[in-house]
Amino acid sequence: MEFLNSLELPRLPPHNLKLKVGSVVIMLRNINQPQLCNGTRLVVKKMQDEATIIKGKYKEEDVLIPRTPMIPTDLPFDFKHLQFPVRLAFEMTINKSQCQWLEVCGINLEFPCFAHGKLYVVCSRVGNPSSLFIYAPQNKTKNIVFQKTLN
Repeated sequence: MEFLNSLELPRLPPHNLKLKVGSVVIMLRNINQPQLCNGTRLVVKKMQDEATIIKGKYKEEDVLIPRTPMIPTDLPFDFKHLQFPVRLAFEMTINKSQCQWLEVCGINLEFPCFAHGKLYVVCSRVGNPSSLFIYAPQNKTKNIVFQKTLN
């Protein structure tokens, strides 16, 4: 039991989800499309299961988030995890940031991590350039370009 609880899998929420009212979370599953989709950002309203949508067509709507059975498929054994399909949204991947509009965005370029076009995607999530903060050692990063696509 202790081993299963210690697993941190990318597509699953943590076993011990530490939240408080006002925390910003992101949905990890499609629950009620188009309202509650993978990537929807919410603010926790009640500690049991209620949140408010932050952005988009359903902005400021209160929603109930049910606990969902999650069964990982990339492990050598099977188990079912019953949990709220959310994770704290202090950070998100570039792919999760697509279709998001952020008021403030910080980008960590300590390690080259971009495939072709990803640097543009992450920098374009903020409307105002003064709200974009970039950390890059020596003020440089690599934007990986596939030379075959340019020929």
